[in-house]
Amino acid sequence: MRASLATSIAVTCAAVLALPVSLAVPAAATVPPEVAALPPGPERLPGSTQSLPLAPLDGSVRGFGSGTGPDTGEQGLARRDVRPFSLLGVVWDDPAAALHGTVQVRTRATGDGTWSPWQDVETHNDEHGADPETAEGAGRALKGSTAPLWVGDSDGVEIRVRGEEQLPEGLRLELVDPGTDPGGTVPQVRTAAVLTGPTAAEAAASAVNSQLAPYGAAWIPALSKEATEVTFRHFPEWAGPARPAQPEKTTQTTQTAQTAQAAPAAAAPAKPYIGPRPKIITRKGWGADEKLREKGFVYTKSIKAAFVHHTATGNNYTCRQAPSVLRGIYRYHVQSSGWRDFGYNFAVDKCGNIYEGRAGGVAKPVLGAHTLGFNTNSMGVAVVGSYEKSSPPAAVLTAVARLTAWKLGLHGVNPNSTTYLTSGGGNLYKKGTRVKMRTISGHRDGFATACPGARLYSKLGTARTTSAKYQGRL
Repeated sequence: MRASLATSIAVTCAAVLALPVSLAVPAAATVPPEVAALPPGPERLPGSTQSLPLAPLDGSVRGFGSGTGPDTGEQGLARRDVRPFSLLGVVWDDPAAALHGTVQVRTRATGDGTWSPWQDVETHNDEHGADPETAEGAGRALKGSTAPLWVGDSDGVEIRVRGEEQLPEGLRLELVDPGTDPGGTVPQVRTAAVLTGPTAAEAAASAVNSQLAPYGAAWIPALSKEATEVTFRHFPEWAGPARPAQPEKTTQTTQTAQTAQAAPAAAAPAKPYIGPRPKIITRKGWGADEKLREKGFVYTKSIKAAFVHHTATGNNYTCRQAPSVLRGIYRYHVQSSGWRDFGYNFAVDKCGNIYEGRAGGVAKPVLGAHTLGFNTNSMGVAVVGSYEKSSPPAAVLTAVARLTAWKLGLHGVNPNSTTYLTSGGGNLYKKGTRVKMRTISGHRDGFATACPGARLYSKLGTARTTSAKYQGRL
C-alpha cells in the first residue's frame, strides 16, 4: 500500500514538474506590483494609417469605361506618391450600407518603383464584425469597410471604384503601415534615471495568459497531451468541465467483482477529451500595439463551436511577414473600421503558425467580431490569405485541427459533431433562430458569404476528423 502510494505521488509530482513554472500563478492573476508601478513605455510599435477621400473619376484617372469625362458611378484617385504602407482597404460612413460593385488598386513597390497590375479588393466584408445590438455592434465609431488587402512595402497607389448601384457616402482609401517587427526591437533596460516597461494595457493582455506562460512571453509553449490533461485538472476554472472519456462497457458480474478494488480510484478525475496544447504566438509576439484597442476584455459564456475564415488579404506574403500582416489587419479593424479590437480570436498563417487574436486570454471564452450573428458562444479562426481559388497548405489544416482540438476540448466539445447556436441576426437566420451547426463550421454556414473560400471550406471535413483524433475520440 505504501509503495503504491509513493509511486502515485512520484508520478503526479513528475507530471506537475514537467509543466511550465508559470503555471504556479494563481487563477485570478493580476498585474505584478512592480509592473503596474512603471510608467508607460516609449513608442515601440509606431505604425500609421493614411486616410485619403475618394472623388469622382475624371480624365486623369483610368476608369473602368472608355469615356474621358466624370462618371458619378465611379470614384477613385489618380496615381500618387504616399508615405510607405503595406496593407490597404476602403471604408465609408454608414456601417449598414453595402458597397455593391468593384474595387481595384494598383500599388508601387518601395525601392524599385515597379507598379503592380490592377488587383481586386474583396468588397463583401459586412458579414464580419460584432453582433447587432451589442455594445461593439452599436458603436458610434463603426464604419462600413471592404476586406483589407496586403500589398507589401509600397509608396505609391492608384484606385478605382465602380458601383453596381449608388456608392456609399464618404468613401476613403485607408493605407496602413503595420509598424516595426517586435523581433527586431532592442530590449528595454531599466535604469535609475529612466524607468521603462510595459504599459497597463500590455501588462493586462499578458496577465490573462499568465497560467500558460510568463508575463511578456512572445509565445505560449506547446504541451504534450498528457501534460495538457494535467494542466486542465489543475486549472479547471479556464472553462466548463470537459466531458470525460467514456469507460469501456463491462458486464454486471465483472463490475460487482471489481467494486472493492475500484473504490479507491473512484475519486480520481476522469480523463478528458482534450487535444495537446499547440504553440501559440502571443499578441506580444506578433507586436500588437495594445494602446489601439479598447480597454478591458469582453467574454461570452462558453465556446460551443469554431468558425473558420480566411482574411481575403491575398497570399502574397512570406511567413516571416505574417506578424506584419496581422498588425496591419489589427490597425485596420480598430482604427479604420471602428472595432474594439482585432476581430478574430485566433489566426493561422500559411506555414501553420498559430497566433493569439483578440485580447482576453487564449484559454478563455473571449467574445469576438468574426461571424456576424454568431459571435456568442463561439470562436473565430482566421487563416491568413485568400482560399477561393488557392488550396490551403497541409500545415494550415494541421494547425486548425490542433488548435480546435485543444480549445474546444477545454469546453468539452467534440470537434466532429454538431451543436446549437442562437442567431443574433444576419442574412441567413433571423435574430433568435436556434440553428444546428457543425462544431467546426465555415463562416458561410452562419452567413451568406464566400468566406472561408471554396478550397478551404472543402477541407473542413478533414480538419474535423483530425481534430477529433487529437482529442483521442477516434
